[in-house]
Amino acid sequence: CNSPFPCPFQLAALERQVFDFLGYQWAPILANFLHIIIVILGLFGTIQYRPRYIVVYAIWTAIWVTWNIFIICFYLEVGGLSKDSELLTFNISRHQSWWSENGPGCVRKEASMSGIKGLDNHSYISVIGCALEYRYIEVMHSSFQILIALVGFVYACYVVSVFTEEEDSFDFIGGFDPFPLYHVNEKPTNLLFKQTYLLISPTGFSSMEGMNK
Repeated sequence: CNSPFPCPFQLAALERQVFDFLGYQWAPILANFLHIIIVILGLFGTIQYRPRYIVVYAIWTAIWVTWNIFIICFYLEVGGLSKDSELLTFNISRHQSWWSENGPGCVRKEASMSGIKGLDNHSYISVIGCALEYRYIEVMHSSFQILIALVGFVYACYVVSVFTEEEDSFDFIGGFDPFPLYHVNEKPTNLLFKQTYLLISPTGFSSMEGMNK
């Protein structure tokens, strides 16, 4: 990457997107997709010296932090939220986080339920031995995203201030004015001075007398 600021953030967003895809978490997938687009926009703005694009990224970081705080509250079941609800899948499926069955130390077991009426050819999936509950893994993911977003916000503000100072200094020396005013007025002023000199100087009077003859 040509810029040190957006690249680690983009990699972190891609990593988050992969695991959300594996868990069919549609709401986080859409949020991650928007985040990746905005990060790319911030990267473009940094390389091409476009402060407005970086400002858009800085504004998005506030939204991104709010979203990740919501995810933390969701998995910690704060404010009446339930980690077992289908909110993150838009009520389309009953999928949960990929980490719920594939976390560190988790062992996935399937038990046949053929003996229960109406559940033939189905199996009950149980997960045991997890070293860390999946909701805490999701909380750590979101906390890491918040930390990166805060760092990105600070860096974005710094880059915008640097670009603004450079533009102001360039304007001060007339860098954006291809035809400064003093260049435009320089030639007429010199001509006026020469005409005045000819009228006042003795040589000028003799020249005028010669012209009258």
